[in-house]
Amino acid sequence: MIDDDNLNAWFVREVLPLERTLTSYLRRNWRVPEDVAELRQDIYESILIGARRTLPSNTRAYVYTVARNRLINHAKRARIVPIEAIADLDSVNRGADFGLFEAERTLTARDELRRTREGIDKLPPKCREVILLQKVDGMTDREAAEHLGIGIETVRRQIKLGMKALFDHMAGGTGKIVRKAYPRRSDHEVVP
Repeated sequence: MIDDDNLNAWFVREVLPLERTLTSYLRRNWRVPEDVAELRQDIYESILIGARRTLPSNTRAYVYTVARNRLINHAKRARIVPIEAIADLDSVNRGADFGLFEAERTLTARDELRRTREGIDKLPPKCREVILLQKVDGMTDREAAEHLGIGIETVRRQIKLGMKALFDHMAGGTGKIVRKAYPRRSDHEVVP
């Protein structure tokens, strides 16, 4: 059983970056555009429930398999099973690209890479270094802590803050690290 922190970190790190292509996939394969956002949320819920037992080795394949199954089930429940929908769903390549055209995949990947780089560049230097050591170089918490001469908890805190900021950037936000605000004591306040 995967704990909530690891499940959420996996979801933010590996599932949410697929949102744009997942939404495109849903728009291509579902006839009612107003249903796409709700379908996507249902898919996210199914993904989280399924991944709670064990994280999939190929997140992209897992996400699109869940999406395909959800579309089929949704079509059956809605009693909307046109031949075109079944044909479109069955024609989806079950390989890594799932029917995306090569040019679209390349452009999407380049855009995501550019946006990710911009988000990483916005991070404070120490946080950026921790993110790069772990997410690019593949170091563990312990290895990154030893490499930087800091504590493991500091590495974990930097990863948590950095990934939240990076996700915020990828979702169109400011990409700034947000720390908890604690009320300041005034100089005249008496401490018991």
